[in-house]
Amino acid sequence: MVVVSAGAREASLGPRGVNGELNDLLFPLQHGTLWYAGIEVLPPLLVHGADRVDEAAYAFHANVLRQRLEDLPYTGPLPFRHQNGGDYDQDLVLRPELNPHATGTAAHYRTES
Repeated sequence: MVVVSAGAREASLGPRGVNGELNDLLFPLQHGTLWYAGIEVLPPLLVHGADRVDEAAYAFHANVLRQRLEDLPYTGPLPFRHQNGGDYDQDLVLRPELNPHATGTAAHYRTES
């Protein structure tokens, strides 16, 4: 689980936010480094507005982190596709019938069972 702080507001790190979706931003680290090295990557935790944290916000974020750590044994990994499992062709391009409407990094998450 990657824990990251950002000065940006939470909404600005969403799918339509100016900074982009958090998993897209972290894809090179989560997929290209951790998962590629054999680590099961859990959903990341974002501490947003980190440059404006007061005591109440600190307590809130500490509690969220504490809960996420307690839930680790029950948290499933991000469903990345396997490079050599048949999802990709010989040029390492995702087969067209898999998640055909997804683009960008979203295409590389397993959506089918």
